[in-house]
Amino acid sequence: MALKSGSHTLGHDRGTLWVRTRKAGAAAKAGHDLLIEVADWEATLDVGDDGAPTSIVLSANPRSLKVREGTGGITSLGDDDKASIEQTIDEDVLRGTAIRFRSTEVEVNAVGGRLRVSGDLELGGQSHPIAFDVTLGEDGRVTGRAALKQTDWGIKPYSGLFGTLKVVDEVAVEVAAELP
Repeated sequence: MALKSGSHTLGHDRGTLWVRTRKAGAAAKAGHDLLIEVADWEATLDVGDDGAPTSIVLSANPRSLKVREGTGGITSLGDDDKASIEQTIDEDVLRGTAIRFRSTEVEVNAVGGRLRVSGDLELGGQSHPIAFDVTLGEDGRVTGRAALKQTDWGIKPYSGLFGTLKVVDEVAVEVAAELP
């Protein structure tokens, strides 16, 4: 897809940013795999004069994470359960720290509109390198997925029921948005 040079802003008004977690442990049947929406985020895609993306910057409000779905488990998640999970994420997991990504390199693969994006992710008060793929569709859709281990950012994955129910260390972050 040929892009217009300049800056293109994406956010919650034109797309979704999701975090997917999975459960593990002896009591995993009692837990839920979660789909969590980042309700307040913004990304900027900068494009050079040649129409090739040159950088991506993203920031997300750490207090805007909302549990949208919980699958599995013995019982379904109610509103109180979701609110409790959101509070735990805010107070114990992220601790209100910034969520920011800044690319250091964007490699363009002309076939299929794929980008290999490398950069630094600030999460949980720490910044570390990460790389992931993004696809730019002919229709202006932007999709991407990154897998990250919470412990790489000093985040201890949630554990309950005396350690028999755990959130798997690796979580998936997915974006789907439309270019303006």
